[in-house]
Amino acid sequence: MGHKSGVPSVRERLLATADELFYAEGIRAVGIDRVIAESRVAKSSMYVHFRTKEDLVEAYLRGRTDTWREHVVREVGVRSRQPTGRILAVFDVFHEAISQPGFRGCPFTNAAAEYPHHEGIRAVIAYDRAWLPALFSRLLQPLGAGEDGELAAALVQLCDGAISAAHLDGSPNSALTAKATAELLLAARLPQGTP
Repeated sequence: MGHKSGVPSVRERLLATADELFYAEGIRAVGIDRVIAESRVAKSSMYVHFRTKEDLVEAYLRGRTDTWREHVVREVGVRSRQPTGRILAVFDVFHEAISQPGFRGCPFTNAAAEYPHHEGIRAVIAYDRAWLPALFSRLLQPLGAGEDGELAAALVQLCDGAISAAHLDGSPNSALTAKATAELLLAARLPQGTP
């Protein structure tokens, strides 16, 4: 949140710059001095907010997941009133994201590859990984399938596959393919005539 004058705080500038650079170029490829320079903050100010680069990486990832969660939940809520429609709307939201120019895959997969053993970063990745199964479980609840962890996990894997295919294969329609597969899966697993 910016100051009353509308000027972003030092922390906000650092996070916005880190978000842009880390996602576009890779976390390890971008040095902390570059983040500081492009944020136009004093080095000492950076260390007031983040003791290490890894602390900044954790905050960047947490910001990414929190923003994405809010966006998906908001969009799903306005796109359909039908329970099945809400589940399928998740794939539409993913489709819009992975079709954007500059898409470089999942920032959490990328971070996991760059920091396989950093406890704090792995904790943020786990935090991110928990939300989509929970979302699908909540969306399945009105259909009487909220406790079907296998179905929620399958829907998550469809999203994961769509993200990977979009990034690795350059397949901008991978989320739409995943959505069609999700429709078949839901039709097979849910009672006939489910809305």
